[in-house]
Amino acid sequence: MKALCYALFASAFAFLLAYSGLLSFGHAAYFGIASYMTAYGAKHLGFSPELAIVAGVLVAIVLGAVLGAIAIRRQGIYFSMITLALAQMVYFICLQAEGITGGEDGIQAVPRGTLFGIFSLNDDMSLYVVVAIVFLAAMLFLYRVMNSPFGHVARAIRGNEARAISLGYKANRHKLLVFIISAGLAGLAGSMKAIVFQLASLNDVHWSMSGDAVLMTLVGGVGTLSGPVIGGIFVVWMQYFLAGIGSWLLIVKGAIFILCVLLFRSGLIGTLAKRLRLPL
Repeated sequence: MKALCYALFASAFAFLLAYSGLLSFGHAAYFGIASYMTAYGAKHLGFSPELAIVAGVLVAIVLGAVLGAIAIRRQGIYFSMITLALAQMVYFICLQAEGITGGEDGIQAVPRGTLFGIFSLNDDMSLYVVVAIVFLAAMLFLYRVMNSPFGHVARAIRGNEARAISLGYKANRHKLLVFIISAGLAGLAGSMKAIVFQLASLNDVHWSMSGDAVLMTLVGGVGTLSGPVIGGIFVVWMQYFLAGIGSWLLIVKGAIFILCVLLFRSGLIGTLAKRLRLPL
């Protein structure tokens, strides 16, 4: 379930990078704020799990619209630095708002509840089925958006923004919509994570979470639908398998990042697809 949540988070980040060319260093803000909203709604407001998840996604979408409208005015490294700064502001707010977020303790013992009043999510197998269905639905939605006229226009804007503008397309509007969709999907991943682990913490909004999204995408492959999924599963597996080495895990992750950049420029899936001449 953790792998599916992280794979969806990586896919949301990769969609923004592939279809707008914008490298965000602050996607943890949407993942984390949705996690907090879902946890708070389920524990303190008495929301059912489906309502808590929807609330988390809506908050992520609103936050993505506000921060995205500010960030897309710049490109390249300036955009990346703005997203990082805005995400750190969200982190600081979550740290200070102890009455809502629990501060450094986070929101613990989040009740999983009963989905639609029928399916109890306290059973791990039932919860796994729900998480898998939500993940597949999100990926189908993402596939549909990628292959829609909107997706083709977004890809054209990334390829040659000046020419797309000359053809009458409003580049900033399309990039903002891509940003909002990406933020909403990241929020969905964060909401599911809060229900699965029954916890929302500062780690969810920390800059390192945004770094994990970048790592998962580069390991799997940018511009592919399956690449971020494989990258997310690989990173979660690596964290689980190497948990015993403690802080050395950061060094291993850094080494893998360097190797992927130097040896697998298209990621594992992209490189494999090129070698076997398979469609991405």
